[in-house]
Amino acid sequence: MKKFIGTAIGSLLSLAAFAQNEISYAVSFPNAIHHEAEISMLIPNVPAATLKVRMSRSSPGRYATHEFGKNVYHLKAFDGAGKYLTVNQTAGDVYEISNHGSSVKITYTLFGNWIDGTYAGFDETHAHMNIPATFAYPIGMDNRPRVVKFNYTGKQNWKVATQLKLQADGSYFAPNLQYFMDSPIEIADYKTASWEVKNTDGKTQTIHLISHANDDQQTIDNYAGMLKKMVDEHLAVWGEFPTYDYGHYYFLEDVYPDNAGDGMEHRNSTSIVQRTPKIAGYEANLLGTFSHEYFHSWNVERLRPKTLEPFNFEHANMSNELWLAEGFTQYYGNLLLTRAGLKTEDNAIQTFNSLANAVLLSPGALNFSPVEASRYAVFADAGVAIDQTNKANIFTSYYTYGAATALALDLRLRADFKLTLDDYMRALWKAYGKPEIAYTIPDLEKTLASLTKNPSFAASFFKKYIYGTEKNDYAQLLLNAGLVLRKAKPGQAYTGFGNIASVDDKVILSQTLAGTPAYKAGLDIGDVLLTINRVQVKNGPEVIKVIDDYKPGDTVDITYLYRGVAKTTKLTLTENPALELISIEKTGGTLTPAMQNFRASWLGSQVKSKTTN
Repeated sequence: MKKFIGTAIGSLLSLAAFAQNEISYAVSFPNAIHHEAEISMLIPNVPAATLKVRMSRSSPGRYATHEFGKNVYHLKAFDGAGKYLTVNQTAGDVYEISNHGSSVKITYTLFGNWIDGTYAGFDETHAHMNIPATFAYPIGMDNRPRVVKFNYTGKQNWKVATQLKLQADGSYFAPNLQYFMDSPIEIADYKTASWEVKNTDGKTQTIHLISHANDDQQTIDNYAGMLKKMVDEHLAVWGEFPTYDYGHYYFLEDVYPDNAGDGMEHRNSTSIVQRTPKIAGYEANLLGTFSHEYFHSWNVERLRPKTLEPFNFEHANMSNELWLAEGFTQYYGNLLLTRAGLKTEDNAIQTFNSLANAVLLSPGALNFSPVEASRYAVFADAGVAIDQTNKANIFTSYYTYGAATALALDLRLRADFKLTLDDYMRALWKAYGKPEIAYTIPDLEKTLASLTKNPSFAASFFKKYIYGTEKNDYAQLLLNAGLVLRKAKPGQAYTGFGNIASVDDKVILSQTLAGTPAYKAGLDIGDVLLTINRVQVKNGPEVIKVIDDYKPGDTVDITYLYRGVAKTTKLTLTENPALELISIEKTGGTLTPAMQNFRASWLGSQVKSKTTN
């Protein structure tokens, strides 16, 4: 009994100290119509040294920097007695307070009018908050808990939706800065639909669809029914649900045509921003974001690369593993909608066709590895540079590149080992995701070797296709499922002009891709095409009409303007490299029983045979 009492008293003292260190925020919206929020932050027990407060420059789920400090103004500081304190702004997003007491209150105005998964937006219909874009924080106090209260009196039946824990006093709680920053908030007159799911340990959790959209409740309920089917297929891949903190997972959906659009994963929720008038009539088009982001509740949020741990809010977060973290998620996001019957097999085939074209034809994939593509995310992931880059020639999206890699690995596991990519994801989950042990690329290779019982295969796959730029034989792999990958336009002459713009009867070239006839001819972005073999061209259709008279291997004379000066060059046409993927039965070929079974086991529902380990 004495031991119990001593432990209890110690726990109470710890809780008291915990509460005394809480950093508390208050948010109100008196000028929401003009996209402003008023925010205060109270910091107790401030150490005697200079207090540094800052806004984040990065955000969980994003990999490039975003200057959130630009939307903060009227920042002021006060001591415990309400006396003004001198604030020295040492950087665009950093503020220092040298002379202060043990308690400091910071107040500021925040402007927000960009509705996506990264920024904040306020108006008379809702408050949409990504935490790093909204809340300043004191440097060096990351382990302190946070609480936040909202005042939205009179705001059209607003109510709060967030993964943060609701407390008895109406505030919302986060145990530390990392958790707080990973917890988006939507306050609106939203509609909701919820359902319970039972995990393999017998515990029940609740999944919520929170929808701020111009739809009736019946539409929301019907849409939730579609999401249930999707969730079931996700469970079939992983074998079990993650343990959601506090037993809840939230889809925070905002639908309006003027939204920026986005999907952003978080530990127990996802922010889904869509650009349609409403959900009704657009259901099929909106599901892809849900499926991708929900897969992240396993892959990225718990099965997490070591390069992202801990997440740094002061600069871009570079990772070598986004080909798996984002790319494999992209692959499954589409595949699982097909398995759930929410997309057709033809939809899936079109997606696989796009992946094959990207990985086999784009200069970024031909000359750079998936690891290198992952590293470029710090520049490509909604980055804000204004100068032109050579991105088209040096970068293939890690979403696309990784999804193409997942496609190849899935097909190889099925054909060569009687395994599936589902088996690989479950193995990674058991080793690194469920225990939340951050992984490295060697860990991924080791798991593949263990799963296949073939270390040489795993070593070769990673050397060639992860660290290297070699490409899998997609045509042969896809043929196992009765899908034929072939030239889309055999015999058609190809210039490599890409997307051309016609302005005032002038044909203006876009950036040309390395290896194409146009690139080899010395043509580049901004060049004005004048004639092809002395035939004047003024728009895209005229260019196509002229080229249709030629065949691959022919050379044509080109005249063009470069910085206003007329120049000439010779362009040797090649065969159009574009590929198409179609079912073998549509080519007139025979879909064998083996092909049919392969395709069905790959694209068909896995719910009835789901693993429960």
